[in-house]
Amino acid sequence: MLRTLRKIGSIGLVSEPSPPPDELLRVRSALDERIRAVLGRALCIRHVDAGSCNGCELEIHALGNPLYNLEGLGIRFVASPRHADLLLVTGPVAKNMETALRRTYDATPHPKLVVAIGDCGCTGGIFGESYASCGRVSNVIPVDVAVPGCPPSPTRILQGILTAVSGADPSRA
Repeated sequence: MLRTLRKIGSIGLVSEPSPPPDELLRVRSALDERIRAVLGRALCIRHVDAGSCNGCELEIHALGNPLYNLEGLGIRFVASPRHADLLLVTGPVAKNMETALRRTYDATPHPKLVVAIGDCGCTGGIFGESYASCGRVSNVIPVDVAVPGCPPSPTRILQGILTAVSGADPSRA
């Protein structure tokens, strides 16, 4: 043991230099500042399935895994539209969901943002407008950002959410 300590003393400290600061931390802090400037707190999302095939929902659920870490960005999902800042709507709006979607939109406090997810939410998809479908989300409620794809990747969904927040006016609060 003494021999090891002498060797350490004669050589000195040998270690690698500390890593450079992570740029991702700066992006996260800038995003957090922007969200707080617009909303005054963390971003709360209410997801509404207006009649989708659940393909988009699988990608939305992937946002909660460690790779995308939505909670780490200060963005979380809530159960009540009264606690939400942003509505994430998937699917073509079924006639049976039209009233529920309007009520959810009306229950969301101002400033509120709406992001339509998937081809069905953006254009009505293969369902279009018919006796059973109102078509795209913007036919029922105003939409701030549309994220096309069938289904869009979690990265594109996150990009749509961040686009909605970055395009929001801080004076709307």
